[in-house]
Amino acid sequence: MKKKIAILGSTGSIGKTLIKLLESNNKKFEIVLLTANQNYKTLLKQSKHLNVKNIIIKNKSSYKILKTQTKKSTIKIFNNFDQLDKILPKKIDYVMSSITGIEGLEPTIKIIKHTKKIAIANKESIICGWNLINKELKKNKTEFIPVDSEHFSIWFAIKNNNPNKIEKIYLTASGGSLYDISLSKFKNISKKKVLNHPNWKMGKKISIDSATMINKVYEVIEAKNIFQMLYKNIEILIHPKSYVHALMKFNNGLIKIIAHDTTMKIPIFNTLFDNEDYAFSTSKINIKNLNDLNFHKVDLLKYPMVKLINLLPQKHSLFETIIVSANDTLVDLFLRDKIKFLEIHKELFKFIKNKEFSKYKNKKPTKLKEIIDLNNYVSTKIKKKYTNFK
Repeated sequence: MKKKIAILGSTGSIGKTLIKLLESNNKKFEIVLLTANQNYKTLLKQSKHLNVKNIIIKNKSSYKILKTQTKKSTIKIFNNFDQLDKILPKKIDYVMSSITGIEGLEPTIKIIKHTKKIAIANKESIICGWNLINKELKKNKTEFIPVDSEHFSIWFAIKNNNPNKIEKIYLTASGGSLYDISLSKFKNISKKKVLNHPNWKMGKKISIDSATMINKVYEVIEAKNIFQMLYKNIEILIHPKSYVHALMKFNNGLIKIIAHDTTMKIPIFNTLFDNEDYAFSTSKINIKNLNDLNFHKVDLLKYPMVKLINLLPQKHSLFETIIVSANDTLVDLFLRDKIKFLEIHKELFKFIKNKEFSKYKNKKPTKLKEIIDLNNYVSTKIKKKYTNFK
């Protein structure tokens, strides 16, 4: 019997990579649901190619176009996630949650009860709503696997072992597009240069987050949440080759290093075929990379965003939502040429240190609406500073 699959965010890079893996194993899987925000052309093409009967498109204009284009089709088109009980009346085998941004949190929470296993590639969901996600996972006995290469590496390394045996986790960072650029040149750095990541093919938003290294701050928060670690036991190391994704020091003296090529195919494949006897062709071990790992500590003058870790409360709180929302908005302002690159971190620190928001360090999210409302409020407040921003 074929395993039933749903992909949230099928038109993004993670979704497309997963679909390619499924295409080469099409006798083993049946995709029952695909979703996108507004890319209706790619979504419809995927649906027809893979014979998927249910698709969700969030953007209202795209939804209307799709409804018109599929009048004579058997494909069922939905505009939101409110009818998941109808779409998925029985638990399916696997869900990939790869919708970007905080917008991915609500669908992630809603679909957990409909699947035996969920692979989450959405950083913001794990950062802002982990306690809500974890509650649903436990309630519905749904297995969770992280998809980010770093967290998948840690998960794989400690699988079937007690996480309490970990003494320290080291997450690796390439240094992003500005690794070889001196700090003195940051003031007038071009948007094109910031977006040119040397190792990974990524979208604009994540490329900028990599250049500021807030993406690694996010990954530290994720690791703390997923593996129940203390912040003091998680450290970032610069590793320009991006060959090693995580190092773990155990309390028995052993060290585990997880390495793989810079492709998301490997963690995605392994979330799909966990505990199953399948393999796919990959490159040989890169001895040159192993002989030149070049680990070193983060330069906080060059990457001041890493200092955010010292401001984070150990317990999960709404303060993390404020950081995510503020950064999202500031990155968007940079992409629209409203602010300069260095203003991203300066404005973010100035904003989160405001007394209005420091109180959220002691407030745990109890409802999804709290996170969504706070995200919208923070975004609006920052935009108001730039009156011409639309």
